[in-house]
Amino acid sequence: MKRRAFLALGAATTACTRDPRPRLNVFNWSDYIAPEVIPNFEREFGVKVRYGVYEVTEEMVARIWSGNSGWDVVFPSNAFVEPLREAGLLAPLDHARLPGLRNLEPTFQSPQWDPALAWCVPYMWGATGIVYQRSLHPAPRAWRDLWAAPLAGRMTMLDDPAEVLGACLKKLGFSVNATSPDELSAARQEAVRQKTVLRAYLNAEVRDQLIAGDLLAAQAWRLTAQQAIDAAPERLEFIFPEEGFPIYADCACILKESKRRELAHEFLNYLLRPEVAASTAVAMKTSTCNGTARPLLPAAVRDSPIYYPPAEVLARGEWFTPVPAAAQRLRDRLWTEIKSA
Repeated sequence: MKRRAFLALGAATTACTRDPRPRLNVFNWSDYIAPEVIPNFEREFGVKVRYGVYEVTEEMVARIWSGNSGWDVVFPSNAFVEPLREAGLLAPLDHARLPGLRNLEPTFQSPQWDPALAWCVPYMWGATGIVYQRSLHPAPRAWRDLWAAPLAGRMTMLDDPAEVLGACLKKLGFSVNATSPDELSAARQEAVRQKTVLRAYLNAEVRDQLIAGDLLAAQAWRLTAQQAIDAAPERLEFIFPEEGFPIYADCACILKESKRRELAHEFLNYLLRPEVAASTAVAMKTSTCNGTARPLLPAAVRDSPIYYPPAEVLARGEWFTPVPAAAQRLRDRLWTEIKSA
């Protein structure tokens, strides 16, 4: 076959197979949506969703920073909403297209990072703690326990600078949002010292290692920890550390670059449906920001002190907040030093 004819055939084939439906490009965390949500949305609205995943917010930010990424909807953690807005990367939300906002828990109808919900829709929330094997004695109760020599080679921390520095800062009695060079330097020293017992920095991948019994303990997002616990309930346990712990909320945002904002609003409002929010919360082992979804959850989830901690436990939690640019640059440099130490 002549090359010209081959190329013509290829073009004709592509034209015949191209999906004619409108397309929405959604970039979300891994393991963060029920399997049926995207197919059901596609069927109901007659669209095609291109769905991509990432492991840390910084990865997503790097992809969208040019303003020409091709994504329409992203899910930054709450501390990144304001910086992304200031950078001109987010589109303002049209509340007239989002009647489902009334379904949010009161706490999330006016969150500190976006009181008017002008730029984001709170999606799921969680906290960070320690997941461990019940055979471990003494059982960990605080961040400081993750520096213990018996854990050598069988303990991991999150591959996330805010989380690792946050644990070190809490261990030292500081805020997870510390900006002081002295406090951050002290946290760096703690992280470097911990590397004598550290196996690796891992995020979602830690789940399988915990289930297999390869790890004794790990710093983990509550979502990941619960997924591991559900697979090995007789062996694994999760605690919120005594010194305090970070709380975060992941939020759905529409990018300013999006040329499909009307469809993007339809998608966000779809996620706000009680049954949709509940299905993801149950399937992905996470905690929903949707108050009307809570009654739809199984009692074991709805009443769980891990999914929804009591007030006295939450009082030890601290929301991640944006830090000034200079402090963020210092944190980035310290993280590089920690990883390379």
